[in-house]
Amino acid sequence: MEGTPAAGWVEAPHEPATKRRILRAAADVFADKGYYAAAVDDIVRASDTSKGSFYHFFPNKQGVFLSLVDHMYAVLLGRVEAAIERERGALNKVDAALRAVVAEFSRHRRLSRILLIEAKGLGHAFNDKLFQLHSGFAGLIRRYLDRAVAEGSIAPVDTELAAYAWLGAINEVVIRWLHTGQPDPLERALPELRAMLLRSIGASPEREPGEGGPSA
Repeated sequence: MEGTPAAGWVEAPHEPATKRRILRAAADVFADKGYYAAAVDDIVRASDTSKGSFYHFFPNKQGVFLSLVDHMYAVLLGRVEAAIERERGALNKVDAALRAVVAEFSRHRRLSRILLIEAKGLGHAFNDKLFQLHSGFAGLIRRYLDRAVAEGSIAPVDTELAAYAWLGAINEVVIRWLHTGQPDPLERALPELRAMLLRSIGASPEREPGEGGPSA
């Protein structure tokens, strides 16, 4: 998020208002200062709450960060699923998911940098969290690759392996962009990335997103 990190923030109405305010502030503070330079006091000031309120909801800085990661991935997954729902045909849905993921990382660059680069080395709790979240996204990709196989859109493949390969490729492209700023904008990588990923499962990269195919 360039400028205002909490732009695009999606509220979770079931959460207490104070907790939501602290999470919004944490998103701003982490995006502005980075994980390691940020302090609980910074988050308390930015949220206009108290240390007592902070520690009522979160055990420490890592705790609020892990909650923020959960929220960020929930928002990303929700937007990917919304993009998928607008498409017909399993392969078109996979296309839509890829476009949505790239767009969301592009929109939230500073928080993406914290999540994918700066937060490495936070320990087992973060690594386990990241593995669970990656598994969830890989499962989403695999589900629609399985449908594409069932439709006859692609030949039978190891869809679990393909899903993790896709996830790894997207991750590396985004990390390179975060380090180097290339391509600028990130979305410029999409056509070639899409073509390579489709070739990896035996699908034609010449087909246009949203083009034809059986209904899913």
